[in-house]
Amino acid sequence: MEARDVPQESNVTLGGHRKAVYARDASHHLALVPSRGWEPEEIVTRQAVEAFERLAAAARERVRNGLSSPLEYHMYRARMDLVLLAQASGLWRWRVRRHLRPAPFARLSPALRARYADVLGIEVAQLDEVR
Repeated sequence: MEARDVPQESNVTLGGHRKAVYARDASHHLALVPSRGWEPEEIVTRQAVEAFERLAAAARERVRNGLSSPLEYHMYRARMDLVLLAQASGLWRWRVRRHLRPAPFARLSPALRARYADVLGIEVAQLDEVR
């Protein structure tokens, strides 16, 4: 894509910010060009956000019914999946999957709770709360 062809449509999901995309400049070298986004990107982003909101709502119900731990709700609320949460927390996927169950979650050490809270961007005390 040429630098002059970089989309400059208004993208609400970017919140008025710009993002950098690679495009060819006038001398045909790759360069970073600021972009305000474009409509297809906004549509896909909204669909992904809505999907995570549905997952969080379903997880909230499972937590209230005692079928899942609050960690699952917070994971989806932070727009993460099991793989991303495992990578961000530095834990094996099987361990994170295990912590999605109520009993193992209740026995988490303070250090592990702090690690999850840090990755999810919440306070440790909020980790047990489901809104």
